[in-house]
Amino acid sequence: MRLYFAPTSPYVRKVMAVLHETGQLDDTEIVSVYGTPMDPQSMPIAKNPLGKLPALERSDGPTLYDSRVITRYLDARADAGLYPAPPRLWETLTLEATADGILDAALLMVYEKRLRPDELQMPDYVEGQWSKVARATAALEALWMSHLQGRFDIGHIAVGCALGYLDFRLPDRDWRSANPALANWYAAFSERPSMSATVPVNP
Repeated sequence: MRLYFAPTSPYVRKVMAVLHETGQLDDTEIVSVYGTPMDPQSMPIAKNPLGKLPALERSDGPTLYDSRVITRYLDARADAGLYPAPPRLWETLTLEATADGILDAALLMVYEKRLRPDELQMPDYVEGQWSKVARATAALEALWMSHLQGRFDIGHIAVGCALGYLDFRLPDRDWRSANPALANWYAAFSERPSMSATVPVNP
């Protein structure tokens, strides 16, 4: 397999963590690429027409893209059980979607600052995106701690990567003070080898 990779992408981090957790890292060639929505540069647009990462090239089928598709494929390939059987599956998928929604909102905040000229930036838009993050982390605190403290699955990885991205790209935003149980969970979960091995770094 060949994984198209960027060291700062939280969606790529999800896939990398699954590769570590399922023992498939040695089966995968990691190909570093770079680009933005405005300039794809070396992004694998011939493999993923959306021009997004991650993308997983296989020898036995078309390239897979979207982190949730790739992690599901890797889990099935290794029979790892990161996606449990129903009815827990529906909770796991909802938790993963919540974490990815945090990432979506945070990434839009980052793009607004990094890609849009200063005079065209919209502070209200940025705060609107942060309100999604705040609501989602509050929901994790109020509704999902029992799941996060239970049997390990893809929801744990997704939430860990989402919170890690907040710390990486939005360090001035405080998600911890209103969510002490989630903060304590994340502090412990960050020590997991698959997480410590995939901490994002600026190239």
